[in-house]
Amino acid sequence: MPDGAGPADGVVVTDGPPPPGRPRVPRVRRVVASSLVSGLMYALAAVAVVLLWPSSLGGCTTLTVVRGQSMEPTLHDGDVVLARCGRPEVDDVVVYAPAGYDGTQIIHRVVGGGPSGWVLQGDNNDVVDPFTPTDDEVVGVARLTVPHLGAATAFLAHPGPWSALVLISVLLLAWPGPRRV
Repeated sequence: MPDGAGPADGVVVTDGPPPPGRPRVPRVRRVVASSLVSGLMYALAAVAVVLLWPSSLGGCTTLTVVRGQSMEPTLHDGDVVLARCGRPEVDDVVVYAPAGYDGTQIIHRVVGGGPSGWVLQGDNNDVVDPFTPTDDEVVGVARLTVPHLGAATAFLAHPGPWSALVLISVLLLAWPGPRRV
């Protein structure tokens, strides 16, 4: 570069060798920053897998769609509850699967009992549940509720929306394009 010349003079410096005495720090910084970001993303993905691994695959997380009004006003029909394994305490909302009911899950509040048999009751019920699940039958303790998400999943589980989507896709693909002259 001639003396006094710079970017304002129309001289553009490309990715050639660095000027004498100046190391290639920017490229090293980019590589290090990129590696750190990638490592952070992998670590976050690993934490998400550990926290969200479903209990059906040996993990500790259960997603339950609320059906019915037994837990109103706390939970409503169509809410999704994320439950994690853990020891329930009185006043916790838990998901349990009573023995002999083919995997049916019930979500109610603990009102008494202990590890050998919990007493549960829906918030909108006048009587306690006929089941007294043990710690082994408690699938998880409710940790997070997403209102109305279950209603959306029920909508998508119905064949009507999918049939409409397929029909619209076929029509868009079969629709003649603009005529070329």
